[in-house]
Amino acid sequence: MRGPIVYLDSSSMVKRYVEEPGTRIVREAYLKAYSGELLIAFSLWNIGEVLGALDRALMRDLLSHEAYTIVKRRLLLETRRLLRLGVLIPVSVRFKLLTESWNLVEKHHIYVADALQIVSARAVNAAQFFTGDRKLHEVASIEGLKSTLTL
Repeated sequence: MRGPIVYLDSSSMVKRYVEEPGTRIVREAYLKAYSGELLIAFSLWNIGEVLGALDRALMRDLLSHEAYTIVKRRLLLETRRLLRLGVLIPVSVRFKLLTESWNLVEKHHIYVADALQIVSARAVNAAQFFTGDRKLHEVASIEGLKSTLTL
């Protein structure tokens, strides 16, 4: 199956597992991936960022330990399921992508992790870029990505 590619940044991935503004948009993308209408892509870096966000929520008592365990398990199991179904394009953190991201850091004064999202989306020729970060949305648009703000 080959369809349009939707790239999810870390903030959008969280919306798949934690109900917040933008959850509906991300849920629809996952449903379309399962039905074969599109492919989802994200950097392997994102998994660590999502786990970090969930861990911070746990430490600040925004998530119970039980909820944290459930959400973490769902994230990892669903990532494996999407891979097995062939509807997930995992983007490895490679030297070439990192060096490209450094240019964006200097050009737009953004975090390297955000720059890595943009260059990773470009690397897979993403038709759509989902982010919950306004600044990243603006920079992604300037850099030629069709960005959707998931707020």
